[in-house]
Amino acid sequence: MAKTTSKQTQAVRAAVESDLQFGAVIPPVYLTSNFTFAGFDEPRRYDYTRTGNPTRDALADVLAELEGGRGATVTASGMGAISLACQLLNPGDLVVGPRDCYGGTYRLFNRLAKRGLFRVILVDQTDLDEVAGAMRDGAKMVWVESPTNPLLRIVDLERMRVLADQHRALMVVDNTFLSPALQRPIEFGADLVIHSTTKYLNGHSDVVGGAVIAATDALHQEMQEWANALGFSGSPFDSFMTLRGVRTLYARMTQHEKNATTLAEIISEHGATHRVFYPGRADHAGHALAARQQSGYGGMLSFELRGGVAAARAFLETVELFSLAESLGGVESLACHPATMTHATFDADDRRLAGIEDGLVRLSAGIEATEDLVRDVLHGLDAAARAA
Repeated sequence: MAKTTSKQTQAVRAAVESDLQFGAVIPPVYLTSNFTFAGFDEPRRYDYTRTGNPTRDALADVLAELEGGRGATVTASGMGAISLACQLLNPGDLVVGPRDCYGGTYRLFNRLAKRGLFRVILVDQTDLDEVAGAMRDGAKMVWVESPTNPLLRIVDLERMRVLADQHRALMVVDNTFLSPALQRPIEFGADLVIHSTTKYLNGHSDVVGGAVIAATDALHQEMQEWANALGFSGSPFDSFMTLRGVRTLYARMTQHEKNATTLAEIISEHGATHRVFYPGRADHAGHALAARQQSGYGGMLSFELRGGVAAARAFLETVELFSLAESLGGVESLACHPATMTHATFDADDRRLAGIEDGLVRLSAGIEATEDLVRDVLHGLDAAARAA
C-alpha cells in the first residue's frame, strides 16, 4: 500500500486484494492447523498455525501499520497480550503501574508478584514525582494506561518516557481505550503497545483477542518467540473477524466520541451527579494534555452519583439502551459498576486509593442515535436522584 495513504485508508484496505489464487477482494481465512513442507527439509513460509498463519499475519500487519510499530503479535485475549509482555520480566525486576489500572491487570500483577516473578508498585501516574519516587531504586518496566480504566486519568507519555530512560526501563502502554485511531503511543516513546482487540479494534463484542505491537524488530521477535513457546497465539478465525472490525474502526470511533461527548455534558448538568470523568471536557484535569497527545477523546466516560451504591443500582436498573455488562468498545452501549464488576478483585483499600467509589458508573458509548442515548441516560439519572 502506498506510504502516503492515511491511517484510515490503511485500516479500510488492510489485506484487500491480497488473494493471488482467485482474486478475492476480501482475503480468505486459513482455517488450518498445519501446512505441508515443499519437500524433505524444505519448509514453506508457514508450517504450523500456532507459529504463523496468513490470516493472523494480515491482522498483525495492519495493527503494526496503524500503531507505527515494527511488528505486532496477535494473542488469544487481551490478558494474553498483557501476560506476553510480562515475559520480559525476571525475578527481582520492578514494574511501576497505575493505581487505577484495569482490574485484570491488577489481578495478574498481584498474583505474579506473590509468586516472586517480579515486583509491582502501583502509583498515581499523573503525579510524576510519585512515579519518580517509585522508580528511585530502579525499574525494569513502566506500565501505563492513558486514559486509565475506569477514571480516565491522562498520563503524560513524553515525560513518562523521560523517566523510563533514566532507569533504562521499558515503557509499555495499554492503548485499548483509544485505539490507534485516537492515540499512537509509539510516537511518544512507548516500547510496546498493548491492546485488548476484543474492544474497539474488533468493535462488535463477538471476538476475544489481544495484540502486542513492538517499536523495534528485536522486541517484536522476542514477543513472537514467547507467544509461540507459550501458545498465546490468536486463532485464524478470530483474527479474520477482528480484521473485519478494524476496517470500520475510524468510522465507528467518530460516532462513539460524538455520543460520549454529548452524554458527558448531559450527565454533568444533572443534579444526581457528583462529578464526571471525560477528558473531552474542559474541566477535566487532563484535558489539555489529552488534546496534545490524542487526536480525539474516545467513547468511554465515567461518573460518580451522589447517592452512592443505591443511586448506581437505580441508574443501572432503569436504563434500557445500556446493557449491564463488562467489556467496552462495541457498537452497542454498555454500562458497568466498576466496584462490583471490572474492579471487584481490587482490595477494598486499593479501590479507595484508586478513587473507585461505590457510586461510580462507567459507560461505553456505542454508535446508536445520540438522542436515544441521551433520553435513556436522563431517565436513569432521574431514577438515581430519587434513590439518593
